[in-house]
Amino acid sequence: MPAFRDPDHDALGRAILAYAEHRLALDPVPLDAPLTEAQLRERVGETITEDGIGGLPALSLFTRRLAPACLSTDHPRYLSFIPCAPSDAAAMFDLVVGASSIYGGSWLEGAGAVYAENQALRWIADLVGLPEQAGGVFVPGGTVGNLSALVAARHTARAAHPATRPFRIAATDFAHSSIVSAASVMDAEVVGVHVRDDFRMDPDALRATLEEHGPETFFAVVATCGTTNFGVVDDLASVGAVAREYGLWFHVDGAYGGAGLAAPSVRHLYDGIEFADSFIVDPHKWLFAPYDCCALLYRDPALARAAHTQKAGYLDVLTDAPEFNPTDYSIGLTRRARGLPFWFSLATHGTRAYTEAIEHTLSVIRYAADQIRARDYTELVREPDLSVVVFRRLGWSAADYHAWSDRLLADQVAFVVPTTYAGETLARFAVVNPDTTTDDIDLILDTMR
Repeated sequence: MPAFRDPDHDALGRAILAYAEHRLALDPVPLDAPLTEAQLRERVGETITEDGIGGLPALSLFTRRLAPACLSTDHPRYLSFIPCAPSDAAAMFDLVVGASSIYGGSWLEGAGAVYAENQALRWIADLVGLPEQAGGVFVPGGTVGNLSALVAARHTARAAHPATRPFRIAATDFAHSSIVSAASVMDAEVVGVHVRDDFRMDPDALRATLEEHGPETFFAVVATCGTTNFGVVDDLASVGAVAREYGLWFHVDGAYGGAGLAAPSVRHLYDGIEFADSFIVDPHKWLFAPYDCCALLYRDPALARAAHTQKAGYLDVLTDAPEFNPTDYSIGLTRRARGLPFWFSLATHGTRAYTEAIEHTLSVIRYAADQIRARDYTELVREPDLSVVVFRRLGWSAADYHAWSDRLLADQVAFVVPTTYAGETLARFAVVNPDTTTDDIDLILDTMR
């Protein structure tokens, strides 16, 4: 018998497929809640033993004890952070990807998968307005996507200006935390750029920042289309124009908000994005794919390939070949074909369904903003650009917000954690699930009375 053949192999396979089918059929899914380590140790105990506990008992432990201790990010009233609400087609096809043992790093080993992924990337590139030669790769998330793009930006700048070796990035305080993290990994420096009263990067402040520190010391300008906390879209046209004026790489982080490119009602907010040298968007956020999936695109992929291709004798058969190898365009070598569930859902439902789903979430957040304005105990902090709205409950302290959030989860009503801005604790909704309705918004706001 093979070393890893479970005696109950056939029954286990049926049980796993049955569980997946049951989970996908739930409407709504359970919200569930975390447990402490002590609680889990009491309820689950040790699971790793010398002889194993068997597949069916292990599956039972997961379904009865472990899964209920994980929040369901696809619950329609999970409105914290940025949720993940994959389409059924994407979630189901993730099973196929896992079962297929496809290596998605090279054309030689995964040509069919890479071809499909590239078609999904092309759809995004067309939304952005990037030229025909644009291309890229699906990476685990926005952090890896931003880091990979900035590595390519620095490599390109230093190749052009070896004497000055640029080491600075220009970004605002509203940029995602991964920009600072990437800079730390790269031993680079993020220089803050002031924002306007509308929370968008000020292009005049950007120019002043570059001049103050020396434009020759910078290798990238990072703009955001959909900041995590407020969903703000920078003035991409003006910021991009300054970047081009100084010959700097223009990177646009759309990890959350880039999906709005598919929505006609907000497409104007992205004017100027077509000039980006690199761009990311996470399909596992607002494009209805499962974790983990970030689309990283380059205007000129050859620049990224020069920065990222790994060289070794055993890789010559790949690196010397003319075919497209995804691992040449980001940090890392080994990769799963993580873009396939997104591709499958796009191919299944068509792009119109994506536009309609995104527009629905935008209509829900606009309804939420209207309700917040209409109620005498709530107040908008800022009009929403996209599908995130931040507001205050008048008269509440930080402790009140946290107690309210805890009650919502304890009662399995919703998962809505507070946020902070300028030292103030506030409430925040992030709607990316097309199953979230205006009734859900009313239900949550009513609990704040």
